[in-house]
Amino acid sequence: MLQQTRVEAVIPYFERFLASFPDLHSLARAPEPAVLAAWSGLGYYSRARNLHRGAKQVAAAGEPTGYEDLRALAGIGPYTAAAIASIAFGQPHAAVDGNVMRVVSRVTGDSGEISSPATKARFTEAARLLLDRGRPGDFNQAMMELGAMVCVPRSPRCAECPVARFCLARATGRENELPVKLKKNASRDVPLDLALVSNRSGLFLIQRAPGERRLAGFWELPAKNLFPRWRGQLTAQFTHQIVNDRFRISVFKGPAPKTLPAGTWFSRAELPAIPLTTVTRKALTLSK
Repeated sequence: MLQQTRVEAVIPYFERFLASFPDLHSLARAPEPAVLAAWSGLGYYSRARNLHRGAKQVAAAGEPTGYEDLRALAGIGPYTAAAIASIAFGQPHAAVDGNVMRVVSRVTGDSGEISSPATKARFTEAARLLLDRGRPGDFNQAMMELGAMVCVPRSPRCAECPVARFCLARATGRENELPVKLKKNASRDVPLDLALVSNRSGLFLIQRAPGERRLAGFWELPAKNLFPRWRGQLTAQFTHQIVNDRFRISVFKGPAPKTLPAGTWFSRAELPAIPLTTVTRKALTLSK
């Protein structure tokens, strides 16, 4: 849940998720829509699907015992596998995330562009050589914490840094220049008008097609252009960022027209039990 998401945002979801699925086997047995509903609102839903698939794999094959077993699980890449292997099993694998790469870049004075595969490979090898093989879990956590709390992206707190005397960036006055990072592409504005259509049965939602890559199976408010002659009253406006797209969303509310596209009616009481897109959750909250 913490991948690309702030701790403060995660905590209530984490608590609710564990209340729904208190152990690995209850998660493995759960249907995917229930898992996605519990995750709904956090975004990056492939994380939930991979967690669910991984739970099924472990339930079927037994618990992993090391790095290679972990890498074989859905959604677990080199960083996550190294973190779990070192912290849970005491195995000497360097866990290299963005915070650790920043520390390595500054300590070694490496001016390579941080998103380059060659630079990442070089930083990973440097972290492997620095690793305390006797206490790999503690070392990895210390490196992550150093990058998160002291060796921060802007205005690093070098005066408080326990490794400042070893840091080449600090010695050469380049601590604010490293790591080198290419500028992100500018966000593009994408207008999106949604229709909050209701009747005595509740709200009308459509489902994402099974073949859609990111949000397959999720329910959402239909686009307003699916109702050519329907007007509705503007009830909410907000923005929602997905990677480089900044969606400028307007929500129009009104009674159902005679002709509807393929979809389903849900009562508001049913909504917590189905996977809703984050945009739909925001729209419903703002349109009450």
